[in-house]
Amino acid sequence: MMTKGDLSVTPSTQPAYLKKGDKVAITCPAKKLPAPMTDAVTLLQSWGLEVVLGDTLNLSFHQFAGDDDERAQDLQRFIDDDSIKAIIAARGGYGTIRMIDKVDFSRLKTNPKWLVGFSDITVLHTHLYNNLNIQTIHGQMPVNIPDASANSLESLRKALFGEEISYHFHANEFNREGEAKGVLVGGNLSLLAAVAGSVSDLDYTGKILFIEDVGEYLYAIDRMVRMLDRTGKLKHLAGLIVGGFTEIKDNDIPFGQTIEQIITAVVRKYNYPVCFDFPAGHVPDNRSLILGRKIKMLISDSKTLISYS
Repeated sequence: MMTKGDLSVTPSTQPAYLKKGDKVAITCPAKKLPAPMTDAVTLLQSWGLEVVLGDTLNLSFHQFAGDDDERAQDLQRFIDDDSIKAIIAARGGYGTIRMIDKVDFSRLKTNPKWLVGFSDITVLHTHLYNNLNIQTIHGQMPVNIPDASANSLESLRKALFGEEISYHFHANEFNREGEAKGVLVGGNLSLLAAVAGSVSDLDYTGKILFIEDVGEYLYAIDRMVRMLDRTGKLKHLAGLIVGGFTEIKDNDIPFGQTIEQIITAVVRKYNYPVCFDFPAGHVPDNRSLILGRKIKMLISDSKTLISYS
């Protein structure tokens, strides 16, 4: 069994874990909401939290939850408010990359707080880690809560309140065995490609990369994975975790490879462990991952174990 060691990195900043009575904010930095966030508010209140709703939950500008300035101002409000202990993105969609450069994140240097979300929120995950070295949570968002599994919601609660998180499940036939330690980074593949070369981009060296996506064509997945590889980002990973790739489309003339085959073909020349079918992404059982924190991954012929060190 191959073992990959992690490179020495500067420890990331962990925001304070939540406790009952804390205030959390829900804001919408991307696409507008289809319905009120009643289920999310009820759930968060059941955890003993006070919920503050952003103005963007009721705004509409074309497909967005308000124009770029309004969405940036809403996020800025909660970044600057020290009484808010976590900021939860109501949904993804598209739009965060349009407003991120309008936001001043400097307050988080002295008052770090949890940011929660996935999909389009990958832009915020990568930006905060690359620029401020702050841990964030890739997990269920309010718009998804009505369809979310109980395990995914419990994993979010544990991540926010500082309880132990580890995942143990059966191995996928496409997995590549091995052990690795490294800081977990990543998110939505399309957004990782979109921020490449920008101030929100990541240094992948020595990291364990997580990727997921939804609604893309097979050829587009192939193109994005190969783009990351051609930039050298996949060469020096400690490990790779592949989450949900859902609602994937094909052309009239079939592409000819599955998601597993596409990724395996690209990373075959490297020797780090690879985990497929991890329960995170655009799936009901979207287990929470703390990005920016060191993890251990152990992949054998029968099981996959992901734990935080």
